[in-house]
Amino acid sequence: MLRDKLKELFFHTFISSDAFEILKKEALPFREMMAYYKCAMMEIETKFKVLNEQFSIQYDRNPIDTIETRVKSPESIIGKLKRRNLPVTIKSMEENLFDIAGVRVICSFLEDIYMISECLLSQNDVTLVQRKDYIKSPKESGYRSLHLIVSVPIFLKNEKKEMKVEVQLRTIAMDFWASLEHKLRYKKTIPPQVVSELSEELAECARQNSELDQRMQSVREKIHSFEQR
Repeated sequence: MLRDKLKELFFHTFISSDAFEILKKEALPFREMMAYYKCAMMEIETKFKVLNEQFSIQYDRNPIDTIETRVKSPESIIGKLKRRNLPVTIKSMEENLFDIAGVRVICSFLEDIYMISECLLSQNDVTLVQRKDYIKSPKESGYRSLHLIVSVPIFLKNEKKEMKVEVQLRTIAMDFWASLEHKLRYKKTIPPQVVSELSEELAECARQNSELDQRMQSVREKIHSFEQR
C-alpha cells in the first residue's frame, strides 16, 4: 500500500536500515511500550495536578504555575541509542533511557520546587531512581533545574508494570531561559565566534535569573510574614 511505502520511506530517512528492520519486526511491542510510557507520564501529571488542587483549597495558593508533558519520538529514541552505541531494541530502550516519558513542572518560587518534589516523592507508589539538582549546582552553560527520575506503577489488564518518568522542576525564569537558550544554541546559521559570545551572555543572564528568583522568594517571605500577624 502507498501508506506503508510512505511510512517506510519516512523511517529510512531518519534511521539506519538495521534499526528500521528492528523496529519493523517489533512494531506492535514498540507501540505497546510507548503507550505504557504515556500512561506513566499521565500518572505523574495527575499526581502534580492533585497536589496543586489540594494547596489551592487548603492554602489558597497554587505552587505549580504550569505542567508540560511529552513522550520522545521514535526517531529521538533511536538516535539517542545509536549515539550511545547501544542496541536498538525495546529491551535496551527500557533499560538505558530514563527520559522517554517527561513531565516538566513550572513553579513561581524556588521553595515550591523543593516542596512539591518532596510531596511527590513521599507518595508510597513513587520511587526515586535518580536526582540531579542543577539549581544548587548549575551546568556550565547556566542551566538550572531540578531533575528527578522516578518509577511509578501502571496497572494493565493482567499485570502491574513499573515505568520510569523524568520530572523537571524549575521556576518561570529558569524555564524562559532554558527555552531561549535551546533555540539560540541550535541555530546552525550562527558563526562559531558569535556562538561563543552568546554563550557568555546566556551564562550571565542565567546568573541574573538566579538573583531574581532569590529576590522574588525574599519578597514572598516578607509578604507571608505580614499575613501571619
